[in-house]
Amino acid sequence: MVRSTYPDVEVPEVSIYDFLFGDIDPTRLDAVALVDGTSGDTTSYRQLIGQIDRFAGALAARGVGVGTVVGVLCPNVPAFATVLHGILRAGATATTINSLYTSEEIANQLTDAGATWLVTESPLLPGAAAAAESLGFDADHVIVLDGAEGHPSLGALLGEGRGAPDVSFDPASHIAVLPYSSGTTGRPKGVMLTHRNLVANVSQCRSTISLADDDRVLAVLPFFHIYGLTVLLNFALRQRSALVTMPRFDLTEFLRVVQDHRTSWIFIAPPIAVALAKHPLVDQYDLSSVKVVFSGAAPLDGALASAVAARLDCTVCQGYGMTETSPVTHAIPYDRTEIDRSTVGMLLANTEARLLAEDGTDVDVPAEGASDPGELLIRGPQVMAGYLNRPDATAEMLDADGWLHTGDVATVTAEGVFRIVDRLKELIKYKGYQVAPAVLEAVLLEHPSIADAAVIGSLDDDGQEVPKAFVVVQPGSELDADAVIAHVAAHVAPHEKVRQVEFIDAIPKSASGKILRKDLRARA
Repeated sequence: MVRSTYPDVEVPEVSIYDFLFGDIDPTRLDAVALVDGTSGDTTSYRQLIGQIDRFAGALAARGVGVGTVVGVLCPNVPAFATVLHGILRAGATATTINSLYTSEEIANQLTDAGATWLVTESPLLPGAAAAAESLGFDADHVIVLDGAEGHPSLGALLGEGRGAPDVSFDPASHIAVLPYSSGTTGRPKGVMLTHRNLVANVSQCRSTISLADDDRVLAVLPFFHIYGLTVLLNFALRQRSALVTMPRFDLTEFLRVVQDHRTSWIFIAPPIAVALAKHPLVDQYDLSSVKVVFSGAAPLDGALASAVAARLDCTVCQGYGMTETSPVTHAIPYDRTEIDRSTVGMLLANTEARLLAEDGTDVDVPAEGASDPGELLIRGPQVMAGYLNRPDATAEMLDADGWLHTGDVATVTAEGVFRIVDRLKELIKYKGYQVAPAVLEAVLLEHPSIADAAVIGSLDDDGQEVPKAFVVVQPGSELDADAVIAHVAAHVAPHEKVRQVEFIDAIPKSASGKILRKDLRARA
């Protein structure tokens, strides 16, 4: 077993709202908390706290409280902070929804989470309204931030001027957020993260990720993803930094926002690193304010990290985590310049890890150099309470001693530096988004001309993992790759689309009927 080299930090037994805002220094109240990167509009900490309290009050007046689940379908705009923390302040649970989801996928998540309210923005209203209508939501249970006829707006709710309600719950067991993850395999499941999970992970990050109150942090990674929710939104607010929001990634706008708002920390996924290292547009902007580029959500190549650091004259760091760990378990500390950038760094405070060999024994930590590889297991206060209504899946992921089986294969050095070297799990990471092969396979099999199908991750020309479909065509049918790609695209979110297709005579399977993905990877 490997323990963090950092001393344990205190994890207060309070709600995430109280942890983030309860002890704010009065001198910071009028400092900038949020900047709309598009318009430049700012929100101070005083204004944000007031909005959160009034939104919580408006929700409570409508019966929202402990036991209520509210869906949040919203891009990265400053109001996201008000909505998320207003829901939690009211004692309710927020299930954050991918902004790219189809109406069917929105409805599936709302149903699985048991949500009875939905908050969205007008550009996303067509899909949101269709999903809500299919589930029998009343129009007044669909809040549209910027207003839409027949629906409550954020401005109107805040204008009621209600104070925050008095609510009581146990932070250690009360579910704060329900993001959805495919775990190590299968269809998305609701990950139950308690208030204590969120408080713990922000507390743990503070000893490793060196954000300060004079930093400006670019928030282009989506808040609906646990990386954006914890490391950007919650962590930046706790550090009293200013968070500059972008609703979607566009390279030109990204570079403009960094330049104009003088952002010092940029949290990214590896595809953005590719652009920063290679795209000619980068040279047209003044990015001298950038101090740190921190990558997560998928593995970052060491050579790519070095290229970004050289081009931007900044420090590049990498971290590791999962939705099931709130998410951060490892990070390269900003000041540890000797650590290889292709590693995921050190265990966060209060975190333990094991590497499990194929025979079920623990891999020994060597006296020098790197260990043999083994499946990474994690234990700590950031580990989820379990999967919603899925005790079977929870038991597969979390053992009786509290060890979470990540499905990733890692090594560790004598100094406690971890490297992710492989994945046991079938999950595909496309541009930081999770794509479950089982979901795409189910869609493929709905096509009348497809007899069988399997999906794996395959590298594209840029070395990024993309979903690749292996398709067996029905006898007598004709089908080309474009038709396969179009069929899947019509039923899933853009990041889930199949990008490559190979026709095959038969899908290799084991005697028990399990797809032999390793055989397909050998062909890819």
